[in-house]
Amino acid sequence: MDLPDAETGKIGPNSVIQLVAALKDAKLEAPASTIFQAAGAADWLTTPPDAMVDEGRVARLHQALRQGLEWPLALAILREAGLRTADYLLAVRIPKPAQCLLSLMPADWAARFLSRAIKANAWTFAGSGQFAVRRGKPTIFEMTGNPLCRGEQASKPVCVWHAAVFERLFEVLVSPGVRVRETACEALGDACCRFEVRHG
Repeated sequence: MDLPDAETGKIGPNSVIQLVAALKDAKLEAPASTIFQAAGAADWLTTPPDAMVDEGRVARLHQALRQGLEWPLALAILREAGLRTADYLLAVRIPKPAQCLLSLMPADWAARFLSRAIKANAWTFAGSGQFAVRRGKPTIFEMTGNPLCRGEQASKPVCVWHAAVFERLFEVLVSPGVRVRETACEALGDACCRFEVRHG
């Protein structure tokens, strides 16, 4: 696997902070140490970043985790980290009045406004990648040049962290029954990472 090493963009620190928290809560400190060392990020395990970080370094970490744990466990940890990232956004970053307004809207309207906000802030989770939204049922998110799977080759979609972030935000702000599924992934050789957001 050709892991990215160029400093080509920045990504939000929760891509690391919540991964550390998920690993610690799962009592996986020993494999976590090996994974972070393999990614050249041992310092993050003890002192997670508190500002935007190099996307290449985050990519090495996420990819090292997928390589260092059994596949189902790696997916579970990445999903938990994604859910925690969304919970942080809901608690700290998304204004409560905006959340209240979205909760009062019909689901289709709320989905449209939330999708617009996600696209406006895509630089925080897509880094140097390009992010596009196709409205409808399902709502489609497409990320081209996704830094977190750049150079990776896999037999299944790997962008669980992104999918979990989207799912939690839509679950809380649009409809409780929302499900997000990655239907295309650059790690599979697809042209983009595509996420289907199905809501009521």
